[in-house]
Amino acid sequence: MRKKFLFICFIFSMCLNSQELNCTLVVNAQQTGNENVQVFKTLEKQLNEFINNTRWSSKSFETQERIECSMVINIQNYQTDAFQASIQIQSARPVYNSFYSSSVYNFNDKDFNFNYLEYQNLNFNTTQFESNLVSVIAFHVYMILGMDADTFELNGGSSYYKQARDIVSYSQQSSFKGWEPPAGGAQTRSALINNILSPTFKDFHSILFNYHFTGLDQLAKDIKGGKIALVNSLMKLEDLNKRRPNSFLLRVFFDAKADEISDVFSDGPSVNIAKLVSMLNKVAPTHSNKWKNIKF
Repeated sequence: MRKKFLFICFIFSMCLNSQELNCTLVVNAQQTGNENVQVFKTLEKQLNEFINNTRWSSKSFETQERIECSMVINIQNYQTDAFQASIQIQSARPVYNSFYSSSVYNFNDKDFNFNYLEYQNLNFNTTQFESNLVSVIAFHVYMILGMDADTFELNGGSSYYKQARDIVSYSQQSSFKGWEPPAGGAQTRSALINNILSPTFKDFHSILFNYHFTGLDQLAKDIKGGKIALVNSLMKLEDLNKRRPNSFLLRVFFDAKADEISDVFSDGPSVNIAKLVSMLNKVAPTHSNKWKNIKF
């Protein structure tokens, strides 16, 4: 009986201490013409272990609470230990009482050059630059954690965003691109965290929370009420756009949400969305083909 009790306690403890992410990372080296070189397979294996086995916060996640995400590293060129690449990051969170997962973070980071020797140790330091490979991965991990937390609790992602900002700050001492202070509309990691922590975009966090928690999560029990809540949340983006037109943060938001918004409002009970469609075309004109699918 005692052994059974200890086994149950062990399993319970393992569940409570699960890491935060369930991430699938793929290294795609087709552009190099040498995609079967062993170093790419080793890099992929090491990064999957690094991301999924690292404790990124003090918060306890049960196994089923781990955040589903993916990363695809596209290697364009490499020479010895120097790699030129880009990385596409996506994360999603489940919608209450459904089998649907909602895209939350969708970012194509084009400035991802790094040095890597096969089997080198990958260690994350919260206060010190270790390597550009580790810093870029860690930055996006904290963006995933922050934006996911914002969808479940108002300003729930604050501590994660601050850690992402710290990574940007100490990585600026390196010569790698993407960390430099925002300038001229550059779509960099530095620009993104600057946007998300700026008082100008303070309301973005409540919009993100209400969109998911009072909108999407209510669709299963009250589809019309949930859609109205979604409209109310989205309409507040217009004020953010007036403060800083065509901001990088709103572009990142719509990269994750445009398909979903189009799908939700193209079916089911109709709600008054004339103003919503007008606003979407004004704030996110690059997705105008998707807004055409929305039915009045």
